[in-house]
Amino acid sequence: MNHMSLPNSLWAATVAPAVDTPALEGERKADAVIVGAGFTGLSAALHLAEAGTDVVLLEAGEPGWGASGRTGGQIIPGFKLDPDELVATYGADRGERLAMFGGGVADTVFELIERHGIDCHATRPGWIQGVHAARRMDLAERRVEQWTRRGFQVDLIDAAQIAELTGTDRYPGGWIDRRGGMLQPLSYSRGLARAAIRAGAAIHGHSPATGLTRAGKGWRVETPGGAVIADQVLLATNGYTDGLWPGLKQSIIPVFSYQVATKPLGDNMRQSILAGGMPVSDTRRLLNYFRLDHTGRLVVGGRGRPRETEEPAFYRNIVEGLNWLYPRLGEVELDHYWGGQVAITLNHMPHLNELAPGLHAMIGYNGRGVAMATACGKMMAERMRGTPLADLPLPATPMKPIPFHGLRQPALAAAVSWKRLQDKWESRGG
Repeated sequence: MNHMSLPNSLWAATVAPAVDTPALEGERKADAVIVGAGFTGLSAALHLAEAGTDVVLLEAGEPGWGASGRTGGQIIPGFKLDPDELVATYGADRGERLAMFGGGVADTVFELIERHGIDCHATRPGWIQGVHAARRMDLAERRVEQWTRRGFQVDLIDAAQIAELTGTDRYPGGWIDRRGGMLQPLSYSRGLARAAIRAGAAIHGHSPATGLTRAGKGWRVETPGGAVIADQVLLATNGYTDGLWPGLKQSIIPVFSYQVATKPLGDNMRQSILAGGMPVSDTRRLLNYFRLDHTGRLVVGGRGRPRETEEPAFYRNIVEGLNWLYPRLGEVELDHYWGGQVAITLNHMPHLNELAPGLHAMIGYNGRGVAMATACGKMMAERMRGTPLADLPLPATPMKPIPFHGLRQPALAAAVSWKRLQDKWESRGG
């Protein structure tokens, strides 16, 4: 596989036509330059261009090449932290602002899709979170109570209801968030790119940022074929953050999420598996997430090995998860195996870093990138157009490299093994 070619994913096999994003050649000036054409960068470029800002977007591969085009495509509202946790962490005023911002991120996605006519097989039936053990039903109850108190439409569901909606009896209950949904993530990436270009943004694929230096009061971003000089720079590279700015790569932990897709299910199976049409995640520490795509394929994902590979042997845990959920499928034939890097932060919140005057970074979505990254891209467009930090919903945080970052992989492997044991113990009623 060419290093910058798309992985052999279901999304690459069923994607909408590509948009032309020629490599940058020569030097040019702009008001703003963005590094990384995932959901954050594409949304920021679109909103900047719509506001009349001359913006250039640089991407090492093509729009959606990284995690954005490889994700499960689940549109999940909210942060990893529950609303009351946000209030406890950030105080009443900021915490409630964050909760309301997080509560609305799915709206941002669906509004963009509708306004720009993006063909990405988007549906909004809601999103289910299944509880993996009866003793953890308090998680679902707590989340339903907190979101209901804030006026959002969420519902607690019992074992019979979740079995009917999902076609698996593995969950003793859960909850439905009516704001959620799903889409074809690579098609969504291309749709955002097309909309941004139509609004006046310049997008250059196969143009990795190789240098970032001060240029007068602004910045110079270099690529193999040219350079862009701009007053404002946004680094939106998330799980694929490299050494372009010292320390930024060490402020997140990139972990691999793997997925498999079956061949299209037969009519009988399609009527009994995920009959509610909703995407599902669960409350395990190493969660399962699954959905049907628009062709009737069952897509199942979870934590992967720390490497990029399409070798089926490395996807054993994901296939075991599929068999655990739907044993009646038997030896189902799998069409695609693929993975991508998700950026995890120690506080489980996205990080808005102001690295220097005019230099911003927006990374760390902790596996909730589709909706949150889209909304944070819009927010960063406002910031780059002069909105004060105090007026943004997400507070800026200092960039802090994680201590002993170089030792993270052995520590992570040990933590993953321990979490897997805990999940199995709880699921068996231990």
